[in-house]
Amino acid sequence: MSGNEDKIVEHDLCGQICPSTLLVALREINRNISQLTGGEVKLLFKTDNRDSINTIPEAVGNMGLKVNVQKQESYYEILVLKI
Repeated sequence: MSGNEDKIVEHDLCGQICPSTLLVALREINRNISQLTGGEVKLLFKTDNRDSINTIPEAVGNMGLKVNVQKQESYYEILVLKI
């Protein structure tokens, strides 16, 4: 595994609500789609909006990407990466 495969780009969406969180996530995924599918980058979205942990993973899964959701103390982390 090369160092590039571990590159994580973070986006803090705390304080935003759906559909804003979903739209921002989709915009960033589309901007980075070739790097995501190539395994060169992972996107990490931090959100405190519970609806986002359903809408973002569903949309990302439909795009053929993998999603991991983890609950942190005061927010959720949604990690988007290649399958």
